Amino acid sequence: MSVIKEIKSREILDSRGNPTVECDLFLSDGSFGRASVPSGASTGIHESIELRDNDSKRYSGKGVKKAISNIIYIIKPEIINKEFKNINDFDQTLIQIDGTENKSKLGANSILALSLAYAKALSKKSKKNLFEFLSPNNKFILPVPMMNIINGGAHADNIVDIQEFMIAPVGASSFSEALQYGCEIFHSLKSQLKQNGFSTNVGDEGGFTPNISSSKKVIEFILEAVTNAGFKLNTDIKLSLDVASSELFKEKKYHLKGEGKVLSSDEMIDYLIDLVNSYPIYSIEDGLSEDDWSGWQNLTNEIGESIQLVGDDLFVTNMKRLQQGIDLNVANSILIKLNQIGSLSECLSTIKLAKQNEYSCIVSHRSGETEDTTIADLSVATSTGQIKTGSLSRTDRISKYNQLLRIEEKLGKDVKYAGNSIFKV
Repeated sequence: MSVIKEIKSREILDSRGNPTVECDLFLSDGSFGRASVPSGASTGIHESIELRDNDSKRYSGKGVKKAISNIIYIIKPEIINKEFKNINDFDQTLIQIDGTENKSKLGANSILALSLAYAKALSKKSKKNLFEFLSPNNKFILPVPMMNIINGGAHADNIVDIQEFMIAPVGASSFSEALQYGCEIFHSLKSQLKQNGFSTNVGDEGGFTPNISSSKKVIEFILEAVTNAGFKLNTDIKLSLDVASSELFKEKKYHLKGEGKVLSSDEMIDYLIDLVNSYPIYSIEDGLSEDDWSGWQNLTNEIGESIQLVGDDLFVTNMKRLQQGIDLNVANSILIKLNQIGSLSECLSTIKLAKQNEYSCIVSHRSGETEDTTIADLSVATSTGQIKTGSLSRTDRISKYNQLLRIEEKLGKDVKYAGNSIFKV
């Protein structure tokens, strides 16, 4: 029996020092699951609603006591001492209690905390690791880490327009070797920035935050760091960008303040094509704004055959928006963020839909993270082949990498590392 016997919830702090929701769930046999919820800074307008208190006297209005109260006083009475068929049955019950399209009544942070805690309790009950419990077929692939080594945009106090510049160690033979590649390049870049008089402070996701106005100059620094660390571009390391264009889009134009440019949708596409033609970039996330559907169609027609075009704000881990993208032939990849949709089962369904339509999937963290390592297990369980969990600093990022090392050890020598096999485009 998987009867729920007790639920506890509390306000904890995320990596930015803001409150977030943590939940403990106990089954009748003593099995226990604990989960905490991340929070984004660069958020899409179509995401599920994260409930905040808006009480200016506490945490500048960012407290989550309302969300916790909803768990204890609204949801708990409906699910305590009850048994559910599976994760989907449990999540659907929570969604029905909320009753809104975007989880605005109870908060996606309330629902997700319970959803993940329940899944973890079930995995304990089954005596399986979470990645094993969530797997549909027990076929596992260790993901390529898309390592954010320079932060800009909403994640840093600098003039860099593009939000994330990432390295992907595609040439490594294992996840642990990929992590080694990333660390060595990270430290090479740190030394290089220091020598050139730039700050080596880090942003929300652990990447460096130098004040460099030109995106091309940022990339040149990264390329030099890769070479100085002894690795080959294209063969060992490829680059990836998260442009976060929704943050740049105002009055139907893309405003690149650092570079002093104001671009139309077509001009923004030309800007991205120039970067792709100049550097070993294999992936661009949110190259255009979340509702610039015609622009996305044009971008996909231009470079979708050769570049991974990832929808984050565009799709917000939502099956309806992903289906719209599939129908319009927009993008070819989706970023998967648990708190964008607000439940584990919906997240799994979105991954399934993406794979059925040959869209690649990237499991991702948020800029406001906790020590919860669920996304590491999720990436392996669903064999997405790619993960975004930040840079090579800050424990909130490193904890996910360390969990992947443990999973690699558990699975042994025969487990496959995605490496160059991620390139379907």
